[in-house]
Amino acid sequence: MPVVHPSSRPELTSHVRVTFDRVREQHLLLAPEAVSVLNPTGAAILELCDGRRSVAEIVQELRGRYEHVAPGDVAQFLTRLIGKRYLEVRDA
Repeated sequence: MPVVHPSSRPELTSHVRVTFDRVREQHLLLAPEAVSVLNPTGAAILELCDGRRSVAEIVQELRGRYEHVAPGDVAQFLTRLIGKRYLEVRDA
């Protein structure tokens, strides 16, 4: 299982994208032969995964938007997506 560190800089892989389905009013993660429905928090995390921000910076940004943000929950979410090869990370 991949490890996500506070200094890791995640970004979507080239074959994955996040979009908003206006008809269903849902955020979607689109990958070859797979579609995942994202909740608003998951979509907010992925919109910040640009390869420039570290996981610590993403958590800090989320804390400005949401009342409760657990760094471990963010890391766990990112780890699952890395395992599916939807995200890649660079370590600083």
